[in-house]
Amino acid sequence: MLGPGIKRFELDARDIARKALPGQFVVLRIREEGERIPLTIADTRPDDGVIAIVFQEVGKSTKLLGTLEKGDSILDVIGPLGNPSEIEKFGTVVCVAGGVGTPEILPLARALTQAGNKVITILGFRNKDLILMEPEMKAVSSELIVTTDDGSNGTKGFVTDALKQVIERGTKVDRVIAVGPVIMMKMVSKLTEPHAIPTIVSLNPIMLDGTGMCGACRVNVGGETKLACVDGPEFDGHKVDFDLLMQRLKIYLPQEKESLELFKKTCEHQGENDA
Repeated sequence: MLGPGIKRFELDARDIARKALPGQFVVLRIREEGERIPLTIADTRPDDGVIAIVFQEVGKSTKLLGTLEKGDSILDVIGPLGNPSEIEKFGTVVCVAGGVGTPEILPLARALTQAGNKVITILGFRNKDLILMEPEMKAVSSELIVTTDDGSNGTKGFVTDALKQVIERGTKVDRVIAVGPVIMMKMVSKLTEPHAIPTIVSLNPIMLDGTGMCGACRVNVGGETKLACVDGPEFDGHKVDFDLLMQRLKIYLPQEKESLELFKKTCEHQGENDA
């Protein structure tokens, strides 16, 4: 348990652990009739054949995933999928993560540091109780800035406030990488664009099938239609049509809500029978 409704699983997936690179993801199915769930690979231990995933119990499928215990099995896991992150010596890189985006940006920050970059990490959370993996991020960063919306820990404000301060204090930022809620990535990109700071965003929130077959993750990047799963998941944040992306994210909200309510009722009914 990393936080309220946020869990980290280690999966026995030897072949994936051996090949996975920062920025890539897996798609899993819990059972035959279940939906496909794309999740970023949060860490790997190739020698042990282990990959780590982090997820938040939000909808039916992630809540079902959260019921699994040590020793249980997941029907299938496919990966590594997607294009790996571009890792080279850029200079000073600011890694910005919001909420559950934190575990996803950890392998990126580590690889960038190992490549000789100065990594400034900015993490944003609603309050102190939701702060994730602060020690781990501190270990792979030259500087760590934690923000909370309510000021209950760290700096009060949003990640964009902290990023603005880093830019205004005169730090020469050579690249920004943002992972987290779509609205956060949009605001980060709007902030860096006037300063001509290359900004990379991860569009994994819209992915579904993960192989380019379903077309659900269509995004407009620089006036061209791209598929987040096979062309990404990382794109130039200054070219992404975030307004269209956010509209597409809302398409299946009614069905997602209905599915979650049915799942809750099933769990309640099962609990009554067990009692």
